[in-house]
Amino acid sequence: MKFSCEGQGISPSLKWEDVSIQTRSFALIVDDPDAPNRTFVHWVLFNLPPQTRNLPEGIPTEPLLAGGGIQGKNDTGQLGYTPPCPPSGTHRYFFKLYALDAPLGLDFGITKAELEAAMANHILATAQLIGRYQKQH
Repeated sequence: MKFSCEGQGISPSLKWEDVSIQTRSFALIVDDPDAPNRTFVHWVLFNLPPQTRNLPEGIPTEPLLAGGGIQGKNDTGQLGYTPPCPPSGTHRYFFKLYALDAPLGLDFGITKAELEAAMANHILATAQLIGRYQKQH
């Protein structure tokens, strides 16, 4: 609940390993395909440095991260992470990490679709984690 609208609403910590030596940047997309009417985007993050192996919880919603990385817009129109807050039932939250062969020449505030188009020919590897959440109240 800590990472949801019923808690603090902060981003969770994430860790990864076994990274290709060709990796030049990482991108992260978090979305909810169970949202009413469309897939809801919770987080767009890109140009994480190639040496990055984790994200701490509570990433600020600023355009540029202190250690490197640029935030895109979520579907609330804000930068950074927006917490799960499903209107009903249990929803799945897909955390998709992309290892890319280059940093992307994009500015903060881009959308998921813009990120996906820019990284289309640069993906070396992907990893995915699926979380589930249902509001308690």
